[in-house]
Amino acid sequence: MQKFDISPASPGEPDAVALIHRHLSQMAAQSPEESCHALDGSGLEGPDVEFFLLRQNGKAIAMGALKTLDGGARELKSMHTLTEARGSGAGRAMLDFLLQRARSQGASGIYLETGSTDDFLPSRRLYGSLGFVECAPFSDYAEDPWSVFMHLDLRSAA
Repeated sequence: MQKFDISPASPGEPDAVALIHRHLSQMAAQSPEESCHALDGSGLEGPDVEFFLLRQNGKAIAMGALKTLDGGARELKSMHTLTEARGSGAGRAMLDFLLQRARSQGASGIYLETGSTDDFLPSRRLYGSLGFVECAPFSDYAEDPWSVFMHLDLRSAA
């Protein structure tokens, strides 16, 4: 079993900056600019966003964030695991952590936007395995063939 440490972080700290840069570069390579909804460091600094790093043996290998939405829901943002750490369980560990965090805050549900192409299939499978289902665009999102929107109702999820 992998040992991971997950803790709140500042998007401006060097480990976070490096992960955010890799995430934004990957998203730009996989989707047209107008369909990239990833937040940069300044977007992750907002008062309505909680940002976390997952470390293994002291090295930051994954990140994730929760953004507060109207009505008591949260949006999953900036989920990213370094390519070389994929398959290690880090992504699932971060997602489990963020879901527990949202539950502990009394969130009604979690929404997310992810890509619709095959590049994002592993992510969609991970979300689906934890009970997320496809839904209509939420918050300020609009229909986009490059996007898949998903929701997990925390009031009914175990």
